[in-house]
Amino acid sequence: MGLASEERSGLCATLTEVGPDAPTLCEGWQTKDLAAHLVARDRRPDILPGMIVPAFAGHTQKVQDQYAALPWDKLVDLVRTGPPRLSPMSIPQLNELANGAEYFVHHEDVRRAQPDWTPRPAQAQRDEALWKVVRRMGRLVYRRSPVGVALKRPDGETVVANRGPRTVTLSGEPGDLLFFTFGRSAVRLDFDGEEDAVSAVQNLKRGM
Repeated sequence: MGLASEERSGLCATLTEVGPDAPTLCEGWQTKDLAAHLVARDRRPDILPGMIVPAFAGHTQKVQDQYAALPWDKLVDLVRTGPPRLSPMSIPQLNELANGAEYFVHHEDVRRAQPDWTPRPAQAQRDEALWKVVRRMGRLVYRRSPVGVALKRPDGETVVANRGPRTVTLSGEPGDLLFFTFGRSAVRLDFDGEEDAVSAVQNLKRGM
């Protein structure tokens, strides 16, 4: 089972545990809103333009609201079932590429919004998959940084995401590095660099 399938399954277990009205780290969304977003993304390709172009956002919101109004057990089951068989997202390789990091981040959006959250134990296969995304996405996201950025995992392997001046090194588990790169701040990372350079990285607009 790949990262996307593992995280989808784990997210559904967490959603079932916390219920439809639990907080998430997605601003303005409770768990039912996040679940509705994922179902719409899987099943309604017509909503995708509204995730990028503001002029179409009303349609996207309407569809997501319809899903969010479903009974909770049914909504979670739709997340668990995933895209229809004829959807391109049902192709394992495409599903892994499009949904591996997406589902990890949204799973953590739920987990880390709870007051008693704790880091997940290291898991070699998952962490290696996340590190590959960090390497690829980091260069894209941190290209906007006014200072250099290096990303370092616990075994010492490092990727230079931006070769700017006064480099700041972010050190931590691949999952935390990815979560921060996606624009979240509920992470356990060490920031090594000049104080104002660290502040510049922390306040950088991150994510896709």
